[in-house]
Amino acid sequence: MEGKEKKVQVLDDKGIGRAITRIAHEILEKNKGAKDIILVGIKTRGVPLAKRLAEKITQIEEVQIPVGILDITLYRDDLSQINNDPVLHGSEIPVDIKGKVVVLVDDVLYTGRTVRAALDALIDIGRPRVIQLAVLVDRGHRELPIRADYVGKNVPTSTSEVVKVKFEEVDGENSVIIENS
Repeated sequence: MEGKEKKVQVLDDKGIGRAITRIAHEILEKNKGAKDIILVGIKTRGVPLAKRLAEKITQIEEVQIPVGILDITLYRDDLSQINNDPVLHGSEIPVDIKGKVVVLVDDVLYTGRTVRAALDALIDIGRPRVIQLAVLVDRGHRELPIRADYVGKNVPTSTSEVVKVKFEEVDGENSVIIENS
């Protein structure tokens, strides 16, 4: 048994779909509809999640929700530890965020550092009326005082575990797996 990795699937394709449906309804309920909402996905896996949420909101409300892409590479507090030559892909926000409800979207909320970097990047782009956070998985272990407004699934983990979110658009499958690192 030594050296064997333990893998546990916590969400399959249908589970992810149900979580997205629930989050979409919660976003609409909290904001009393889809007016002035912009979804902004944090690269990489926040982007397909934001697009799926927008599609679900369109199905529910019959209104198109703008979806933006946020590259936080230069805002990371661990940038020098990761790479001396970071690759920038750029942010793409299709509308002015001033005075809007921006829902930041990411796959996993862990320490909160990615979200902090995303908040800095977003504020450099403009000043929204409010910023909310939607995540597919909240695994705990926060290092910063950050909390998600919308959570697909709370998954208690140990710090030695890794949560892997896979989306069809990026990975060729839809699943959320916890494995030992």
